[in-house]
Amino acid sequence: MKTWIVRFASLYVFNIVVLLVIGWLTPARVGLHAIWASVILTLATLFLKPLLKKAATSMSARGTKSVQYLAVFAVELVVWLLTVWLSGVRTGNFWGWVIPPVILLIGWVVYDQIDDLLARKAGELYDAAEAKISGSRSGSSSPTSSASSTASSPAAAAGREELRDGLTPEQRRMLDELG
Repeated sequence: MKTWIVRFASLYVFNIVVLLVIGWLTPARVGLHAIWASVILTLATLFLKPLLKKAATSMSARGTKSVQYLAVFAVELVVWLLTVWLSGVRTGNFWGWVIPPVILLIGWVVYDQIDDLLARKAGELYDAAEAKISGSRSGSSSPTSSASSTASSPAAAAGREELRDGLTPEQRRMLDELG
């Protein structure tokens, strides 16, 4: 569940940036509609794009590279059409229909490169926060569990100490030296 939340949130923010770039570089008018359009774009990316891409690539599997690129562009165009249709984004003219799918394609290539890094880092933060929350609940409810946990390894004790204040022993020492 948490991976979907993290993926949706990071893709949502990234799509807002891409939509603002589209509004800046093309005749399409995005403006504040980027907030709602990003929801539509994110949902289309997560659920509709994989289905469309699978269908398009299966049809173009026997074709040349140019046919495959055209199929990927067609997928991006469908996603862009849905975004324009379901939000307040306006395309302006012909180039407002053609250029944004290319920018979306470039943006998603960039996003794909950083997606794994974002998901891993956000997962670590989510796990640390969850451990801190569940640790404070279990620590206040049963004193015997904290007594048995302090008898564990020194590394575990240092880890609990770091979770308590968020500082490593070296950072704590440096802070103490400051005053």
